Amino acid sequence: MIKASLIGALIPLAGCMSLPAVRTAECGFAPGPAVTFSLDGKTAHARIDVLTYNIEGLPWPARRNRAPLLREIAQRLAAFRAGGSGPQIIVFQEVFSNAASRAVVSSGYQSLTAGPRAGSRQDPNTEGPLPGRRRIMRGEIRSNFLSSGLVTATDWPIISTSYRPFARGSCAGFDCLSNKGVLYAEIAIPGVPGTIDVFNTHMQARRASRVSEERHAPAHHRQTVELSQFVDSTGDPDRPTIVAGDFNMRNSDIRWDHFKRKVRMDNVHRFCADPTEECEVLQDWEHPDQWRRVQDKHFFAPGQVVKIRPVRAEGMFDDGPSGPVLSDHEGFRVIYELSWPADAQAVGLDCPARTATVGTPTP
Repeated sequence: MIKASLIGALIPLAGCMSLPAVRTAECGFAPGPAVTFSLDGKTAHARIDVLTYNIEGLPWPARRNRAPLLREIAQRLAAFRAGGSGPQIIVFQEVFSNAASRAVVSSGYQSLTAGPRAGSRQDPNTEGPLPGRRRIMRGEIRSNFLSSGLVTATDWPIISTSYRPFARGSCAGFDCLSNKGVLYAEIAIPGVPGTIDVFNTHMQARRASRVSEERHAPAHHRQTVELSQFVDSTGDPDRPTIVAGDFNMRNSDIRWDHFKRKVRMDNVHRFCADPTEECEVLQDWEHPDQWRRVQDKHFFAPGQVVKIRPVRAEGMFDDGPSGPVLSDHEGFRVIYELSWPADAQAVGLDCPARTATVGTPTP
């Protein structure tokens, strides 16, 4: 993530970098998704478009010449949004620099939530020291110079929001310079009963942390437990839930095996790789275990009334139709279908939906 020689250069910059201010759109600012009905009229359906994108917003001197590419990300997202073809919810990671923060704001979305911030209080370490020796020159200096870099954006109202930094001692190497954690947003989707829970995270790196697996693997394990606890304590199992972000589990069986035991949700890559699930894949997934070979993932779980399932998975800013590669990560975009009994009522929200003819496919 950051070379040891750059720690000193980051210290004076830390106070000058901030995440975007939190804001939310009023109900009715943006229309909801088109709602369609089953042929018998008993089930309503709508589709939502959710992107996770690590925009590589590290500050100078950790990265050089990022500002022009960050501006291009913003311009492209703003153009897609203005034309009605942009993602409806975006979870961003690595919004560390002011240039990255400006890019997120310039994308035009009316609701933003962000955190944890650099000064957000971490829970105390209850797990004891990580194995091995603390590496001060690899960033393990007990101070956070950067925020979590997490921002969630949408044009729909954010009803409630909170975040949790990973606990003190739940990081290893250069990852300890940023206050990584989990960001929560409860989002009202016009025309859909209730609300939806969206969690955004960026977890412990492996090689980029510049410490051994002896230290970074247990740090990831601790973060996994804390992520699971935060999802359980903050969200509502009666609401549909999405957890997306940069999980840093690529090609790591030790991380993945622990994660799937603790976070009991479906993985979009695995779901869409199953031909019986009728999920369209518009990416070149080279391997049958593609779910194991990527950092950027979505996980999902249905609610009590509103069910959720992915119906399309694709890349964004991957040298395809959506544009060139503008970060060291590609965006991962998922179209979800929500479904609910047609006689269910939206709860406490006066947000009209767009309707479509009974039995027609949702666009």
